[in-house]
Amino acid sequence: MKARGVVLAIHLQPAKGQPPRPVVQARALVGSGLEGDCHGKHRPGSARQVLLVDRRTLEALGFEPGALREQLTVDLPGLDSLPPGVRLTVGEAILEVSGACLPCEVIGRINAVADPYALRDALVGRRGVLAKVIEVVGEGRIRPGDPLVVEAPAPASP
Repeated sequence: MKARGVVLAIHLQPAKGQPPRPVVQARALVGSGLEGDCHGKHRPGSARQVLLVDRRTLEALGFEPGALREQLTVDLPGLDSLPPGVRLTVGEAILEVSGACLPCEVIGRINAVADPYALRDALVGRRGVLAKVIEVVGEGRIRPGDPLVVEAPAPASP
């Protein structure tokens, strides 16, 4: 069974401490995340190369895309419940879910909210999922409007 969604926005953070910037496309690099983004380049092979956040989380909190430091803002109901190992075809890239992104109070400080700990608590279970780039097709391009297809995990071997 396959679930389908769509990429709504892409944000890259060139260096730690700098705000993410919206881009019209990104290039996925196997084992390194998205070209021009600091999250994958410092630790190649890291499980935290790409953060995907569903638009519903942002809307519920009154945030714009990129505010949670996600690289990919998507429209995909159930995103936060995807288990590790699930593969996502996004544009010309195949990502593998590493796990849930655990919320912390830092994101509240970055967004200058009155109570960073309350924001952290509000994000429990809906902070998005972390993924790594495991394959690219063509040049590995991802653009807003690209479909996002969730591949059901393969059944475990007996």
